[in-house]
Amino acid sequence: MGFVDAVKLGFQRYATFSGRSSRAEYWWWVLFALIAGAIAGTISETLGGVFALGTLLPGLAVAARRLHDIDKSGWWQLIWFIPLIGWIFLIVWLVRPGDAGVNRFGANPLATLPPV
Repeated sequence: MGFVDAVKLGFQRYATFSGRSSRAEYWWWVLFALIAGAIAGTISETLGGVFALGTLLPGLAVAARRLHDIDKSGWWQLIWFIPLIGWIFLIVWLVRPGDAGVNRFGANPLATLPPV
């Protein structure tokens, strides 16, 4: 999955908290949010705030789906509020490879992609 595909999918599945998302989809979304947010914030503080609010829900959704890919509940995102230790745990989980095959949240997202 490439950058453009990940961003499109992030907006298409804006508030979908079910299913699974691959590592590539999640990290491309994070890169998009960081770069576009920095650009929007540089142009105008208000524009940066509007962009942050507009991407908050899809960011939470893609993170929940990413956690589903490693068979963890999306609610584990709340561990982010525990300084340092929570951040380390969450980042380690988000960079882990997803479960092969099917888990309780559905099929592996990479198994459903058409061959390149």
